[in-house]
Amino acid sequence: MHFGQPIREITAATPAHLTHALLAGNEPVVLRGLVNDWPVTQCDSDSELAQYLLQFAQPVSLYAMVAAPEQRGRYFYNADMTGFNFTRQRMPLAEVLEQILAADGTGYYVGSTAIDAALPGFRSANALTVLQDKPLYSLWLSNHSRVAAHYDVTDNIACVVHGERQFTLFPPEQIDNLYIGPLEFTPAGQSCSLVDFHQPDLNQFPKFAQAMDSALTATLSAGDAIFIPSMWWHHIEATGNMNLMVNYWWRQAPEFAAAPQDALMLALASIKDLPQAQRDHWAHIFDHYVFNPTEHAYIEKEKRGAIGPLDDTTARQIKAQLLQKLNR
Repeated sequence: MHFGQPIREITAATPAHLTHALLAGNEPVVLRGLVNDWPVTQCDSDSELAQYLLQFAQPVSLYAMVAAPEQRGRYFYNADMTGFNFTRQRMPLAEVLEQILAADGTGYYVGSTAIDAALPGFRSANALTVLQDKPLYSLWLSNHSRVAAHYDVTDNIACVVHGERQFTLFPPEQIDNLYIGPLEFTPAGQSCSLVDFHQPDLNQFPKFAQAMDSALTATLSAGDAIFIPSMWWHHIEATGNMNLMVNYWWRQAPEFAAAPQDALMLALASIKDLPQAQRDHWAHIFDHYVFNPTEHAYIEKEKRGAIGPLDDTTARQIKAQLLQKLNR
C-alpha cells in the first residue's frame, strides 16, 4: 500500500551537505547520490557485490535471520505471538551470500552487524569522512525484506549501496496510532508496529489511518542515503534480489548518559500503576527535573547533586545508588 508525502530531498548530495544543522536536526532528509563514489556502490551485479564483500570477510560467523518463502521477507512474530516467523542462525558471510544468490525464495537477513569486525578494511574504502568519529558503522544485508516500523534512540545516516529500499517514516508522536508491540519481546531488538503495511487491517488497527496521513516516504537506490533523526519511526522494505545498506549511528548525548529505555522500564515498574492523582503529580515532577529543568540557582552548585550539571562522576554515582536500591 502506498501512502504518505515525500521526504525532503537534497539532490546531488555531497558530504558538505552533512552540516551540523542537518545532523542535529529533527527533520528526515534524503541525500540523493551521497555515496555514489563508494567502490561498493559500483558493483553492477549481485555476484560482483558478493565478490567485493568477500575480499574483506573474516573467518567468523554472522547472525542471520532466516525466513521461509511464504513469509515474503517479513520478519515478524508468529501467528499467536509466542515466537517469531523466522529462525536465527550463525553462518559465515560466504554462506549467506551463497544462499541469497541461490534465490530459492528463502529469506536471509543479516542486520546491525559491526562492519569493522566482520569486514575490516571496508570502512577505509567506503566512508564518509565527515562522520569518521561515529563509531557505530553497521551493515544490513538481505534479499527481499520487510522490517516493521520501529524507532532508534540514535540518529542515523543510512546509505543504500546495492539494491533498492523503500522508507516510510512517522514522527515520534504517532506512537499511539502505530499499535506498538511489547517492549521486551521483539523480533529484532526494538519494539515495533504490529500493523502489516502491505495489508493494514483498519478494523483491528483503526487509528493507523491517522498515522498514514502523517507518513513520509522515499525510495532509495544504490548511492542514495537518508538522515533519520532519533526517535522517528521507520519501516524499511528492501526489494531487490540482493540488498546492502550501511549506516552510521550516533547519540547527541555525552558518553556517560544512560539509556533512556532503562528509565522507561523503571518508570513502568514504579509509576504506571499508581493512582491517577499520584501519576499526575509525578508528571509534574518529571517535567520540573527532566523535561523542562530549571537551574535551581537557589542551591549552591556543589550541593545540587543529581539536579545539577551532570558529568561522568555524578552519572556514576546516580547509577551506583540505583543499583544499590534495586538489589535490596
